Amino acid sequence: MMEPEYLQSVDELDNLIGLSPKEKQEMETVTQKFPFRANSYYLSLIDWKDRRDPLRRIVIPDIRELRGGGTLDPSMEKNYTKIPGLQHKYAKTALLLLSDTCGGICRFCFRKRLFLTCDRETLEDLPAAFEYIRSHPEITNVLLSGGDPLALETGKIESVIRELREMDHIRAIRIGSKMLAYNPYRFLNDPLLVTMLSRYSTPEKRIYVVAHFNHPREITPATLEALDMLIRAGIIVLNQTPVLREINDQPHILADLQETLASTGISPYYLFQCRPSVGNHHFQIPVEQCHDLIQESWRACEGLAKRARYIMSHASGKIEILGKTAKHILMRYHQAADPEDIGKTVVMPRNPAARWFDDYHGFAHPVDTIRSIHVPRMHWLF
Repeated sequence: MMEPEYLQSVDELDNLIGLSPKEKQEMETVTQKFPFRANSYYLSLIDWKDRRDPLRRIVIPDIRELRGGGTLDPSMEKNYTKIPGLQHKYAKTALLLLSDTCGGICRFCFRKRLFLTCDRETLEDLPAAFEYIRSHPEITNVLLSGGDPLALETGKIESVIRELREMDHIRAIRIGSKMLAYNPYRFLNDPLLVTMLSRYSTPEKRIYVVAHFNHPREITPATLEALDMLIRAGIIVLNQTPVLREINDQPHILADLQETLASTGISPYYLFQCRPSVGNHHFQIPVEQCHDLIQESWRACEGLAKRARYIMSHASGKIEILGKTAKHILMRYHQAADPEDIGKTVVMPRNPAARWFDDYHGFAHPVDTIRSIHVPRMHWLF
């Protein structure tokens, strides 16, 4: 297949599928604030007769995005940015924002700011980034993110990976990408990409592709062909997805997604609480409801499909939701900005309306000041 055609305006979408006047007007209103980007391959997977089609929800502008609420930086990434485009939040991990382009713009994206502002956050000074990583031998793995790093030309991706592979202390390189879902032809039409990744994925130090499948219908024959290329080339493929209202918030759909991933050789990695980014409120599910949904989905899954952790990517760290009692909810710092917090368990009174960690504290202070605030109702267990 030829490379899919990319669409970035409502007029282009209208020409492709035909929109009602009301649909077109609403979408144009939304795109005045939140940009639209998709491609002909992914749009062909949508059932356009069904206005509630889950893949439509993923990529097509929705007037509910304008209802307000949320923040442009819900995990306070600015606090951990060492140079523009390089974040160092966790001691052993560096994150590089290599691209502000994706195969499509997810309507629930937690980095919408990359598409909304004129201030570039992506990495421009590669030598400075490499020098920072070299000077921090505690960093053992690097996450390439964006945007989507695989939106870049293969040669540009290789220049980054080659440099990282020359650093002895870097053991694993992860590439966060939704390209397997949005455009598997990125792999099928450019076999040099897979060959290049294979070259740097050695038995001692693997390359990981962290995929982003939100719904089982995103896994198509083209996807499976591209996935098989990666697996045969020695690439480890994981998957992470937020749990999203009207997309994968039914236990049987979530179970189907996790079992399909496991059976194709993709390891479930993280199930995320949808971050409170601006425009995301209608995608969010209360934490305790989401916990119950995940537990119910796992009852229908075999063991390999139940390896994902249910996580909130909070400003203070990756907080895993462990369980709940009649009166309390239990969480644990799976990862933390302060290494002393790693492994700590938090027990708090339940709040069925809570959609984010801060909602359990009963205050409205900025998330980046949370650790300086005394919260008497939160208890640490060691």
